[in-house]
Amino acid sequence: MTRALLIENGVIVTMDAGRQIFSKGHVLVEDGRITAVGDGSHSVTDPNVTRIDASGMVVMPGLVDTHAHAGHMLTKGLGDDSEAWMNIAGRIYAQASDTEFWAAEAALSALERIKCGTTTAALLFGGGPDIMRTEAPEAAQAHLAAIADMGVREILAVGPNRPTSSHIYRDHAQTPYAEITVSPDAQLAVCAEIIDDWADRDSRLRVAVSLPVFTAGELDDQSVYNLSCKARDLSREKRVLFIQDGHREGSIAANAERLELFDEHSLLAHCIELTEGDIAALKRSGAKVAHNPSALMSVSGRCPATELMEGGVTVSLGTDASAPDRSFDMFRNMFQAHRYHARHFRNDAVLPPLQLLEMATIEGARALSMENDIGSLEPGKRADIILVNMRQPHLWPPAHPVQRLARFANGADVDTTIVDGRILMRGRKLVGHDEDAILDRAESAFHLMMNRAGLA
Repeated sequence: MTRALLIENGVIVTMDAGRQIFSKGHVLVEDGRITAVGDGSHSVTDPNVTRIDASGMVVMPGLVDTHAHAGHMLTKGLGDDSEAWMNIAGRIYAQASDTEFWAAEAALSALERIKCGTTTAALLFGGGPDIMRTEAPEAAQAHLAAIADMGVREILAVGPNRPTSSHIYRDHAQTPYAEITVSPDAQLAVCAEIIDDWADRDSRLRVAVSLPVFTAGELDDQSVYNLSCKARDLSREKRVLFIQDGHREGSIAANAERLELFDEHSLLAHCIELTEGDIAALKRSGAKVAHNPSALMSVSGRCPATELMEGGVTVSLGTDASAPDRSFDMFRNMFQAHRYHARHFRNDAVLPPLQLLEMATIEGARALSMENDIGSLEPGKRADIILVNMRQPHLWPPAHPVQRLARFANGADVDTTIVDGRILMRGRKLVGHDEDAILDRAESAFHLMMNRAGLA
C-alpha cells in the first residue's frame, strides 16, 4: 500500500469528459487511486501524507503509448538503413539474445518511458522480420519480471511467427548453445502459458495475443487461415487484447470478412493506405487503431487518422519503439502527428492541440480497453500522473497549457512520474532504482549480444 499523496498548486489538465483545467489545483491520491481533483487547495487529515508542490508545472495523466516493441532498445544504430537494421534485429532476437538480454532491455525501456512521462505502453514481444520470441516462456518471463520491478504499466503482446517462414532459435542457457526450431502452434501454447502465469500476478501488467498481418492472398493458405483462427480464439478464450502490427491496403477488410477477426478488444497498428472496405470493417467491428507517425510505415504510406476519428473510430498514438530512428518520447509523436496530417491537408488547423493530447492519454487508454482505469485525472481512477515542468524558455509564457504541451514540450520536460500512486521519478531522478546501474546492465547485455551476433 502506498502512502497518501497530495499534489498541490499546479495547473491540472484532467482530460476528463469535460476536459476541465484548473489553473491552480490539487490531486489527492490514496491507496493508488485518485480520490479528489479540483481547483484551489485541499485539506487532508492524514499527517503522513506526502505533499508535492507543483508550482510552475502541469499535472496531467500519464501518457499512453499504444504500439511499441520489446528488444528495440538494444538494437539502435545497427545497420546503415532500415532494411539492414531489420535483418540484424531479427538475427539478434532469434540467435544472439538470452534471458538477461530481455531483462536488461526491459529495464532500459522502462527507464526511458519513465523519464518521458509514459506510464502505460503496449509492446510486441519481438519484431524485425517476424521474429516473436515465444519458442519458450523464459524470455517473456524475464521481460515481465523486469517491468514489474520498474513499476510501469504495460501490455505485452505475445504470439507466433508466420507458418510460411522458419526460424532457428538459439538457447544460450546451455553451453554450447542449443538450436531450437518451433512451430507456430507450439508458440501459441507458450503464449497461453505466459498469459495464465501473469493473469493475477501484477495489476499493472497484462499479456495480449499478437498475430502477423496476413493479406487476402495469404489467407488462402490453409495453414495461415488455421493459425489465424487459433490466435483469434485464444485471445477471446483468455479475454485479452488481440494486437496486430502492420495493417495496410485491404488487409483489415480481408481478415474481417474471412475470419471475423476483430472486435472492440482488437488493436491494429499502422493502418496505412486503407481501402473503403478496411474503414468499413473498423467501424463495424469496433477495432481500435494505433497510429505511429514516427514509424517507417508512415513514410511508405499514410494512416488516415483524422478521417477515422471523424468516422467514430478510436485512434491512439504509438511510438513504434526506439529503433532504428526514433524514441519513446510521446510529446515528439504528438508534434509529428500534427505536422504529418497538416502537411497532407495543407491545413494547420488539422489535429488541434487538445485532440493530440487526447490521442496520447484518454484515447490511448480507450484503445487498450483501459479507459475506466487510466487516461484522465478523475476520482476512482488509478493514479498514473505526470508533472511537466513548464517554467522553461521553450514553454514560456505561462498561458494555453494544452497548446504548450502538444506543440512545444518534449519528454525531457517531465519532472515527476507516478504510477499507481507510487512515485517512480521526482525532479528527474529515479526513486528506488539506480539509473547508472540500469545503463551499465544494458551495456553489458549489449556487448555480449554483439559478440554472439558477430557484430562486435
